[in-house]
Amino acid sequence: PGKPTLYGSVTRRGLSSEGVPDIMASEGFLVQEVTKKSILISCPHENVSTKFLAPYTTFSRIHQKSITCLDISSGGGLGVSTSTDGTMKIWQAANGEIRRLLEGHVYDVNCCRFFPSGLVVLSGGMDAQLKIWSAEDASCVVTFKGHKGGILDTAIVDRGRNVLSCSRDGTARLWDCGKSACLGVIADCGSPVNGIAVGAADDSLNLGTPEHPPSEREIGTEGKILLLAREDKKLQGVGLQSRQLVFLFVGSDAFNCCTFLSSTYILAGTQDGNIYQLDVRNTSTPIQVVHRSGAPVLSLLPYRDGFIASQGN
Repeated sequence: PGKPTLYGSVTRRGLSSEGVPDIMASEGFLVQEVTKKSILISCPHENVSTKFLAPYTTFSRIHQKSITCLDISSGGGLGVSTSTDGTMKIWQAANGEIRRLLEGHVYDVNCCRFFPSGLVVLSGGMDAQLKIWSAEDASCVVTFKGHKGGILDTAIVDRGRNVLSCSRDGTARLWDCGKSACLGVIADCGSPVNGIAVGAADDSLNLGTPEHPPSEREIGTEGKILLLAREDKKLQGVGLQSRQLVFLFVGSDAFNCCTFLSSTYILAGTQDGNIYQLDVRNTSTPIQVVHRSGAPVLSLLPYRDGFIASQGN
Protein backbone atom coordinates (compact mmCIF):
# COMPACT_ATOMS: atom_id res chain seq x y z
CA PRO A 1 0.00 0.00 0.00
CA GLY A 2 1.19 3.51 -0.87
CA LYS A 3 3.86 2.27 -3.27
CA PRO A 4 3.60 2.18 -7.07
CA THR A 5 2.54 -1.15 -8.57
CA LEU A 6 5.31 -3.30 -10.02
CA TYR A 7 4.65 -4.66 -13.49
CA GLY A 8 6.43 -7.44 -15.34
CA SER A 9 5.94 -9.92 -18.14
CA VAL A 10 6.45 -13.63 -18.70
CA THR A 11 7.65 -15.18 -21.96
CA ARG A 12 7.52 -18.77 -23.12
CA ARG A 13 10.81 -19.83 -24.66
CA GLY A 14 9.86 -23.37 -25.56
CA LEU A 15 8.32 -26.65 -24.45
CA SER A 16 10.01 -29.53 -22.58
CA SER A 17 9.66 -33.11 -23.81
CA GLU A 18 7.03 -33.65 -21.04
CA GLY A 19 4.96 -30.79 -22.43
CA VAL A 20 5.81 -28.31 -19.65
CA PRO A 21 6.51 -24.80 -20.95
CA ASP A 22 9.92 -23.19 -20.38
CA ILE A 23 9.07 -19.76 -19.01
CA MET A 24 11.18 -16.75 -18.10
CA ALA A 25 10.13 -13.56 -16.31
CA SER A 26 11.25 -9.98 -16.82
CA GLU A 27 13.61 -8.14 -14.45
CA GLY A 28 12.65 -8.20 -10.78
CA PHE A 29 10.50 -11.32 -11.09
CA LEU A 30 11.37 -15.03 -10.79
CA VAL A 31 9.65 -18.08 -12.22
CA GLN A 32 9.69 -20.48 -9.26
CA GLU A 33 7.78 -23.49 -10.50
CA VAL A 34 5.97 -24.46 -13.71
CA THR A 35 3.62 -27.41 -14.26
CA LYS A 36 1.12 -28.10 -17.04
CA LYS A 37 -1.55 -26.49 -14.86
CA SER A 38 0.20 -23.71 -12.95
CA ILE A 39 2.93 -21.07 -12.92
CA LEU A 40 4.40 -19.74 -9.67
CA ILE A 41 5.92 -16.26 -10.02
CA SER A 42 7.70 -14.42 -7.21
CA CYS A 43 9.02 -10.93 -6.70
CA PRO A 44 11.99 -11.45 -4.31
CA HIS A 45 12.47 -7.71 -3.71
CA GLU A 46 8.96 -7.42 -2.22
CA ASN A 47 8.90 -10.97 -0.77
CA VAL A 48 5.61 -11.87 -2.49
CA SER A 49 4.56 -14.62 -4.86
CA THR A 50 1.49 -15.50 -6.93
CA LYS A 51 0.43 -18.82 -8.40
CA PHE A 52 -1.48 -18.64 -11.68
CA LEU A 53 -3.77 -21.61 -12.32
CA ALA A 54 -5.05 -22.77 -15.67
CA PRO A 55 -8.83 -23.26 -15.85
CA TYR A 56 -9.84 -26.87 -16.43
CA THR A 57 -13.11 -25.90 -18.14
CA THR A 58 -14.11 -22.71 -19.91
CA PHE A 59 -17.67 -21.91 -21.01
CA SER A 60 -17.50 -19.11 -23.56
CA ARG A 61 -20.92 -19.44 -25.20
CA ILE A 62 -23.24 -18.72 -22.28
CA HIS A 63 -22.97 -14.91 -22.39
CA GLN A 64 -21.76 -12.33 -24.88
CA LYS A 65 -20.47 -9.79 -22.33
CA SER A 66 -19.18 -9.55 -18.74
CA ILE A 67 -20.72 -11.90 -16.17
CA THR A 68 -21.89 -9.91 -13.17
CA CYS A 69 -23.15 -12.69 -10.88
CA LEU A 70 -23.40 -16.46 -10.79
CA ASP A 71 -24.40 -19.33 -8.55
CA ILE A 72 -24.32 -23.12 -8.66
CA SER A 73 -27.20 -25.26 -7.34
CA SER A 74 -26.63 -27.19 -4.10
CA GLY A 75 -26.42 -30.48 -5.99
CA GLY A 76 -23.89 -28.96 -8.41
CA GLY A 77 -25.97 -29.78 -11.48
CA LEU A 78 -27.06 -26.33 -12.62
CA GLY A 79 -25.58 -22.86 -12.87
CA VAL A 80 -27.38 -19.53 -13.10
CA SER A 81 -25.71 -16.32 -14.25
CA THR A 82 -26.42 -12.70 -15.15
CA SER A 83 -24.50 -10.56 -17.58
CA THR A 84 -24.10 -7.02 -18.92
CA ASP A 85 -25.50 -8.47 -22.17
CA GLY A 86 -28.85 -8.08 -20.37
CA THR A 87 -29.61 -11.78 -19.98
CA MET A 88 -30.03 -14.23 -17.10
CA LYS A 89 -29.56 -17.89 -17.98
CA ILE A 90 -29.68 -21.31 -16.36
CA TRP A 91 -27.15 -23.82 -17.71
CA GLN A 92 -25.79 -27.27 -17.03
CA ALA A 93 -22.69 -27.02 -14.84
CA ALA A 94 -21.09 -30.08 -16.46
CA ASN A 95 -20.97 -28.79 -20.03
CA GLY A 96 -22.28 -25.20 -20.10
CA GLU A 97 -25.32 -26.17 -22.16
CA ILE A 98 -28.02 -23.48 -21.82
CA ARG A 99 -31.28 -24.81 -20.36
CA ARG A 100 -33.41 -21.74 -19.67
CA LEU A 101 -33.52 -18.01 -20.40
CA LEU A 102 -35.11 -16.04 -17.53
CA GLU A 103 -36.80 -12.96 -18.97
CA GLY A 104 -38.88 -10.38 -17.12
CA HIS A 105 -36.63 -7.80 -15.45
CA VAL A 106 -36.48 -4.32 -16.99
CA TYR A 107 -32.84 -3.07 -17.27
CA ASP A 108 -29.87 -4.95 -15.81
CA VAL A 109 -30.17 -7.93 -13.49
CA ASN A 110 -27.58 -7.48 -10.72
CA CYS A 111 -27.78 -10.66 -8.69
CA CYS A 112 -29.01 -14.24 -8.89
CA ARG A 113 -28.91 -17.25 -6.59
CA PHE A 114 -30.46 -20.69 -6.19
CA PHE A 115 -32.70 -21.57 -3.28
CA PRO A 116 -31.37 -24.55 -1.25
CA SER A 117 -33.72 -26.86 -3.22
CA GLY A 118 -31.87 -26.03 -6.45
CA LEU A 119 -35.21 -25.82 -8.27
CA VAL A 120 -35.90 -22.14 -7.75
CA VAL A 121 -33.88 -18.96 -8.46
CA LEU A 122 -33.99 -15.57 -6.73
CA SER A 123 -32.91 -12.47 -8.67
CA GLY A 124 -32.72 -8.72 -8.15
CA GLY A 125 -32.43 -5.99 -10.75
CA MET A 126 -31.89 -2.31 -11.43
CA ASP A 127 -35.70 -2.11 -11.88
CA ALA A 128 -35.95 -2.39 -8.03
CA GLN A 129 -37.76 -5.71 -8.46
CA LEU A 130 -36.99 -8.97 -6.71
CA LYS A 131 -38.16 -12.05 -8.61
CA ILE A 132 -38.48 -15.78 -7.93
CA TRP A 133 -38.21 -18.14 -10.91
CA SER A 134 -38.84 -21.81 -11.54
CA ALA A 135 -35.62 -23.40 -12.83
CA GLU A 136 -37.75 -26.12 -14.43
CA ASP A 137 -39.91 -24.03 -16.78
CA ALA A 138 -38.37 -20.51 -16.46
CA SER A 139 -41.65 -19.02 -15.25
CA CYS A 140 -41.55 -16.07 -12.85
CA VAL A 141 -43.50 -17.29 -9.81
CA VAL A 142 -43.34 -14.21 -7.59
CA THR A 143 -42.36 -10.53 -8.01
CA PHE A 144 -41.64 -8.40 -4.93
CA LYS A 145 -42.00 -4.64 -5.17
CA GLY A 146 -41.12 -2.10 -2.50
CA HIS A 147 -37.52 -0.99 -3.03
CA LYS A 148 -37.05 2.49 -4.50
CA GLY A 149 -33.67 1.78 -6.10
CA GLY A 150 -31.83 -1.02 -7.87
CA ILE A 151 -31.40 -4.25 -5.89
CA LEU A 152 -27.70 -5.04 -5.35
CA ASP A 153 -27.69 -8.31 -3.39
CA THR A 154 -29.95 -10.97 -1.89
CA ALA A 155 -29.82 -13.60 0.84
CA ILE A 156 -32.01 -16.59 1.68
CA VAL A 157 -33.09 -17.42 5.24
CA ASP A 158 -32.83 -21.16 6.00
CA ARG A 159 -34.91 -23.15 3.48
CA GLY A 160 -36.21 -20.02 1.80
CA ARG A 161 -39.67 -19.25 3.14
CA ASN A 162 -38.23 -15.79 3.83
CA VAL A 163 -35.68 -13.95 1.69
CA LEU A 164 -33.68 -10.74 2.08
CA SER A 165 -32.62 -8.02 -0.32
CA CYS A 166 -30.57 -4.82 -0.21
CA SER A 167 -30.68 -1.86 -2.51
CA ARG A 168 -29.24 1.42 -3.70
CA ASP A 169 -32.11 3.01 -1.76
CA GLY A 170 -30.16 2.29 1.45
CA THR A 171 -32.52 -0.34 2.86
CA ALA A 172 -32.43 -4.06 3.53
CA ARG A 173 -35.83 -5.76 3.44
CA LEU A 174 -37.28 -9.09 4.59
CA TRP A 175 -39.85 -10.75 2.34
CA ASP A 176 -42.37 -13.57 2.75
CA CYS A 177 -42.29 -15.79 -0.34
CA GLY A 178 -45.64 -17.50 0.31
CA LYS A 179 -47.63 -14.26 0.42
CA SER A 180 -45.17 -12.24 -1.74
CA ALA A 181 -45.23 -9.50 0.89
CA CYS A 182 -42.62 -7.34 2.62
CA LEU A 183 -42.32 -8.33 6.28
CA GLY A 184 -40.28 -5.29 7.19
CA VAL A 185 -37.35 -2.99 6.62
CA ILE A 186 -34.48 -4.57 8.58
CA ALA A 187 -32.18 -1.56 8.22
CA ASP A 188 -32.32 1.89 6.64
CA CYS A 189 -28.75 3.10 6.20
CA GLY A 190 -29.10 6.30 4.20
CA SER A 191 -26.37 4.95 1.90
CA PRO A 192 -26.47 2.24 -0.81
CA VAL A 193 -26.08 -1.30 0.59
CA ASN A 194 -23.81 -3.19 -1.83
CA GLY A 195 -23.88 -6.62 -0.22
CA ILE A 196 -25.57 -8.61 2.55
CA ALA A 197 -25.08 -11.94 4.31
CA VAL A 198 -27.18 -13.72 6.91
CA GLY A 199 -25.82 -16.16 9.48
CA ALA A 200 -26.45 -17.79 12.84
CA ALA A 201 -25.03 -15.58 15.58
CA ASP A 202 -22.65 -16.68 18.32
CA ASP A 203 -24.65 -17.56 21.46
CA SER A 204 -22.87 -14.94 23.57
CA LEU A 205 -23.91 -12.11 21.22
CA ASN A 206 -26.74 -9.81 22.32
CA LEU A 207 -28.99 -9.42 19.27
CA GLY A 208 -31.51 -7.15 20.99
CA THR A 209 -35.25 -7.72 21.49
CA PRO A 210 -37.93 -6.86 18.91
CA GLU A 211 -40.05 -3.81 19.72
CA HIS A 212 -43.14 -5.63 18.44
CA PRO A 213 -43.78 -9.40 18.39
CA PRO A 214 -42.60 -10.73 15.00
CA SER A 215 -45.17 -11.81 12.42
CA GLU A 216 -45.95 -15.53 12.33
CA ARG A 217 -44.89 -15.31 8.67
CA GLU A 218 -41.30 -14.70 9.80
CA ILE A 219 -39.64 -18.11 9.59
CA GLY A 220 -36.10 -18.70 10.85
CA THR A 221 -35.13 -15.13 11.75
CA GLU A 222 -34.47 -15.85 15.44
CA GLY A 223 -30.81 -15.99 16.48
CA LYS A 224 -29.65 -14.65 13.10
CA ILE A 225 -27.48 -11.65 12.35
CA LEU A 226 -27.57 -9.71 9.08
CA LEU A 227 -24.37 -8.15 7.73
CA LEU A 228 -24.61 -5.08 5.51
CA ALA A 229 -21.70 -3.94 3.32
CA ARG A 230 -22.33 -0.24 2.81
CA GLU A 231 -21.16 2.32 0.27
CA ASP A 232 -20.35 4.84 3.03
CA LYS A 233 -17.36 2.74 4.24
CA LYS A 234 -19.37 1.07 7.01
CA LEU A 235 -19.97 -2.60 7.76
CA GLN A 236 -23.07 -3.04 9.87
CA GLY A 237 -24.41 -5.97 11.88
CA VAL A 238 -28.15 -6.07 12.68
CA GLY A 239 -30.23 -8.55 14.69
CA LEU A 240 -32.50 -10.01 11.99
CA GLN A 241 -35.50 -10.49 14.26
CA SER A 242 -34.94 -7.46 16.51
CA ARG A 243 -33.97 -5.06 13.65
CA GLN A 244 -31.46 -3.61 16.16
CA LEU A 245 -27.85 -2.59 15.61
CA VAL A 246 -25.31 -5.13 16.87
CA PHE A 247 -22.15 -3.41 15.61
CA LEU A 248 -20.90 -0.77 13.19
CA PHE A 249 -17.36 -1.01 11.78
CA VAL A 250 -15.75 1.74 9.70
CA GLY A 251 -13.36 0.60 6.95
CA SER A 252 -10.96 2.28 4.52
CA ASP A 253 -13.39 2.55 1.59
CA ALA A 254 -16.84 1.46 0.37
CA PHE A 255 -17.65 -2.14 1.37
CA ASN A 256 -18.63 -4.27 -1.64
CA CYS A 257 -19.24 -7.71 -0.11
CA CYS A 258 -19.38 -9.68 3.14
CA THR A 259 -19.69 -13.27 4.31
CA PHE A 260 -19.61 -15.49 7.41
CA LEU A 261 -16.66 -17.79 8.08
CA SER A 262 -18.41 -19.09 11.22
CA SER A 263 -20.92 -17.84 13.81
CA THR A 264 -18.04 -15.80 15.27
CA TYR A 265 -15.86 -14.71 12.36
CA ILE A 266 -16.87 -12.60 9.38
CA LEU A 267 -15.15 -11.23 6.28
CA ALA A 268 -15.78 -8.07 4.30
CA GLY A 269 -14.09 -6.59 1.22
CA THR A 270 -13.63 -2.97 0.19
CA GLN A 271 -13.34 -0.98 -3.03
CA ASP A 272 -9.66 -0.18 -2.33
CA GLY A 273 -8.64 -3.83 -2.01
CA ASN A 274 -8.80 -4.58 1.72
CA ILE A 275 -10.27 -7.79 3.13
CA TYR A 276 -11.19 -7.39 6.81
CA GLN A 277 -11.58 -10.38 9.11
CA LEU A 278 -13.58 -9.46 12.21
CA ASP A 279 -14.86 -11.15 15.35
CA VAL A 280 -18.57 -10.25 15.71
CA ARG A 281 -18.22 -10.23 19.53
CA ASN A 282 -15.65 -7.40 19.34
CA THR A 283 -15.40 -5.45 16.08
CA SER A 284 -13.28 -2.59 17.42
CA THR A 285 -10.07 -4.08 15.95
CA PRO A 286 -9.91 -6.44 12.94
CA ILE A 287 -8.31 -9.86 13.52
CA GLN A 288 -6.49 -9.34 10.24
CA VAL A 289 -6.53 -7.15 7.15
CA VAL A 290 -5.45 -8.79 3.89
CA HIS A 291 -4.26 -6.45 1.12
CA ARG A 292 -3.06 -8.23 -2.03
CA SER A 293 -3.58 -5.34 -4.43
CA GLY A 294 -5.47 -2.07 -4.69
CA ALA A 295 -8.12 -3.64 -6.94
CA PRO A 296 -11.71 -3.72 -5.59
CA VAL A 297 -12.73 -6.87 -3.71
CA LEU A 298 -15.88 -7.96 -5.54
CA SER A 299 -16.89 -11.22 -3.85
CA LEU A 300 -15.93 -13.48 -0.94
CA LEU A 301 -16.68 -17.14 -0.36
CA PRO A 302 -15.70 -19.35 2.60
CA TYR A 303 -13.75 -22.38 1.38
CA ARG A 304 -12.33 -25.21 3.51
CA ASP A 305 -10.30 -23.52 6.27
CA GLY A 306 -9.97 -20.24 4.39
CA PHE A 307 -11.79 -18.26 1.75
CA ILE A 308 -11.80 -17.34 -1.93
CA ALA A 309 -11.81 -13.66 -2.94
CA SER A 310 -12.33 -12.17 -6.39
CA GLN A 311 -10.85 -8.78 -7.24
CA GLY A 312 -11.47 -6.34 -10.06
CA ASN A 313 -8.08 -6.83 -11.71
